[in-house]
Amino acid sequence: MGELLLGIDVGTQVTKGVLVRPTGEVVAQANREYGVLHPQPLWAEQWPDVWLEAACGVIRELLARSDPEGVAGVCISGLYGGSGVPLDDHMRPVRPCLIWMDRRATAEVRWIVDNVDLDRLFAVTGNWVDSYYGYTKILWIKNNEPDNWRRIKLFLPPNAYIVHRLTGEVAIDHSSAGNLGGLYDIRRHAWSEEMADLLEIPLEVLPERIVASAEVVGEVSREGARLSGLRPGTPVLAGGIDAPMETLAAGAFARGDNVAMMGTSTCWGIIHRGEGFARELVSMPHVLDPGELYYTWAGSATSGALARWFRDQLGRDEISRAQEENRDPYSLLDEEASDIPPGCEGLLALPYFMGERAPLWDPEARGAFVGLTLSHTRAHLFRALLEAAAFSLRHAIEAGMEVGLPISGETVVVGGVAKSPLWLRIIADITGRPIKALRGGIGAPLADALLVGLATGLVEGPRAMRRWISYTDPILPDPGRKGIYDGYYRLYRRLYPALAEIFHELSRLSQENTR
Repeated sequence: MGELLLGIDVGTQVTKGVLVRPTGEVVAQANREYGVLHPQPLWAEQWPDVWLEAACGVIRELLARSDPEGVAGVCISGLYGGSGVPLDDHMRPVRPCLIWMDRRATAEVRWIVDNVDLDRLFAVTGNWVDSYYGYTKILWIKNNEPDNWRRIKLFLPPNAYIVHRLTGEVAIDHSSAGNLGGLYDIRRHAWSEEMADLLEIPLEVLPERIVASAEVVGEVSREGARLSGLRPGTPVLAGGIDAPMETLAAGAFARGDNVAMMGTSTCWGIIHRGEGFARELVSMPHVLDPGELYYTWAGSATSGALARWFRDQLGRDEISRAQEENRDPYSLLDEEASDIPPGCEGLLALPYFMGERAPLWDPEARGAFVGLTLSHTRAHLFRALLEAAAFSLRHAIEAGMEVGLPISGETVVVGGVAKSPLWLRIIADITGRPIKALRGGIGAPLADALLVGLATGLVEGPRAMRRWISYTDPILPDPGRKGIYDGYYRLYRRLYPALAEIFHELSRLSQENTR
């Protein structure tokens, strides 16, 4: 058996992979980008073979820099796949997967609220009802696409779909099952027949086999080897949801450890032992020791997506300059925004460009700029979006504190946002918490590699992750800037309630005009 640990994370917009030695030495990294389909406002879906092609492309690129015989195993984590990939009886995709970002299941949410005992739903699942959750998206397909529904035999989360294509095996990990919401008994760690009956979703469309993230689901088949270049017989682990994987990759595996995963969206998550379930938050078994540890999070549907939207829509000059100067356009935008004072001279933004998740739970929330004057520039707008993401993170952390989650130590920021020193400084000043970032920024794929090491016995325990990674020096909040931001934060928290009715009316009008 080889000693290279292969970790793959299939994200919303990019698949990343890493090869690591048991000592933590990174041998190679690779990634592939792709897009999300938005057929209507607030709809978001992806064909699973886009993920498969990207994952296999990343694996092949990594193997080209090493020896396939040297790979001890592979673990695949992924984005929260919402409904999961709908598959027919030949295991072929019936339609695109309704991913976490999709918010179309509003009528299904209303039906659940009117017809299901919500207190019982929460007592069993540790989660609430919202169009974010996969079980509402499954109901949407059932109610709105009867022809497709008749063809669907199974829903698999993105990581499990790729595991199936590599091994031929079918299984779901506990974090993915718990994140589905509605159908998973979070204390029994099993599907709930009671909830399935109440929600009128047959359990037969869910994988019967539920496993730990570090469990070997199967071995690479001949077909899997053809697709990926991996050696037939290579062990393939179940993997899990990217957010708790990012948390593990940040060196957080004990009660109270908390990490802000800030990529396309924000997941501020904390590890606990079952005392932190709350209706406003999302909970699932942790990817490490799922029988004892839980991962609970709150966070915005957008963070890095705000910066990407600005770059693509309003940052054409920076994109051109970056190409000429061989630089990253985001670094140019940061330089311009760094000259703008905290609070953007009276400009506030709301980050709800794709509705909002925990703790607001409003799919019809909208983004906004409030306080614009003729003196404001594009740099003001860009900085206002950075500040909006930080305000949203503060809201999430405060929601966790209000329900008694055991928050301890510093907050680690991982993901694309952590590449921006300006954004990290803004986050520290707005949240009032010491902030540190991972050096290297590998994230979830590194945790995948760690699980391979644990499963194969090449790594002794999860504390090895602390030896694999290093952090930037903590950024301490500046009291002066924190005081300024406190005033803006109070206004930020008042903006959503003041505008919510208008947002809902805009949503209704936009939906009427697209029918």
